[in-house]
Amino acid sequence: MSDQEMIGRTVQYYIDGAITGKGDDMKPAFHADATIFGYIGEDLFAGPIQKLFDWNDENGPASDLVADIASIDVEGSIATVRLELDNWTGHKFTDMFTLLKTDGEWKIMNKVFHLHT
Repeated sequence: MSDQEMIGRTVQYYIDGAITGKGDDMKPAFHADATIFGYIGEDLFAGPIQKLFDWNDENGPASDLVADIASIDVEGSIATVRLELDNWTGHKFTDMFTLLKTDGEWKIMNKVFHLHT
């Protein structure tokens, strides 16, 4: 499997977790020490990735989510991904991930997001 395919599979865990509304379903995509940053209105949403899992559990399933991996850029053991998400329970997001290949697996180390108004 190519790095691009492996990264796509990693991001798919995240997408699947959004669709089910279960933080545990997206956890395999992330490194245990991953972080999240972005704004919800004027409020900064930042901290350990557990904040995302908790928000996802509270938000519930996004069964009509439309997800598009707009780009994947790989350089050796690092990568970036741009993901466009539409209709995450009525919201549109652009996510950007940084990934690191550790122990032969790609893991998201950081998520930054933009919530479209």
